[in-house]
Amino acid sequence: MSLLSDLISLNLSDTTEKVIAEYIWVGGSGIDMRSKARTLSGPVNDPSKLPKWNYDGSSTGQSPGVDSEVILFPQAAFKDPFRRGKNMLVMCDAYTAAGEPIPTNKRHNAAKIFSYPDVVAEEPWYGIYCCFLYGIEQEYTLLQKDVQWPLGWPIGGFPGPQGPYYCGIDANKDFGRDIVDSHFKACLHADINITGINAEVMPGQFQVGPSVGISACDDLWVARNILERITEIAGVVLSVDPQPIKGFYIDKS
Repeated sequence: MSLLSDLISLNLSDTTEKVIAEYIWVGGSGIDMRSKARTLSGPVNDPSKLPKWNYDGSSTGQSPGVDSEVILFPQAAFKDPFRRGKNMLVMCDAYTAAGEPIPTNKRHNAAKIFSYPDVVAEEPWYGIYCCFLYGIEQEYTLLQKDVQWPLGWPIGGFPGPQGPYYCGIDANKDFGRDIVDSHFKACLHADINITGINAEVMPGQFQVGPSVGISACDDLWVARNILERITEIAGVVLSVDPQPIKGFYIDKS
């Protein structure tokens, strides 16, 4: 396993100018995320100069099998906290071969709205303002992989009453802190505009922003992708359902 670890952490910049770009997009459910990686001849700072790519949309629920090619348009680039070095995470949206946005491509219309001169002039921000959350708040729950039950809960049972878990500290109140902190640092490494993290009434939560316009969308999706990658490594399952266990969590915000 030590050789595998050495290979995973291998610094490509010691031997080659080539970099790895992980292309990320939203799948057919509108919630699931997909990605695949490609080699670039060197670093690219401007997403518009990244090559378009394609994928089989019939395997993601985004096109019929008889016409399955979907084209990825790179829209935003981030530093890759997993491969590090000059490697990249690339947020994309998806189009037909004819250049039309596919039905699950919600970013296309949002970007058009944010590009209207009147909207640009307003400079809409999303995130934390004066310590009250008016914008994007991503709540999530970490589940035990084999039983799909929240981390730290007795299997098939419930923990004690709500109250001590919100921003709680110690092993009986906060579960998966190593995962949460890893995600926080990974987002900062990637230059994602993440405001902070905290354990919720039912842990956990992170806040993205303040970001301007469509950047809030890209920051949130890539932050969610990074979290899914970290939970994959940790062997737990991520749920972004605001109430994955009915009857316990009540959103009072």
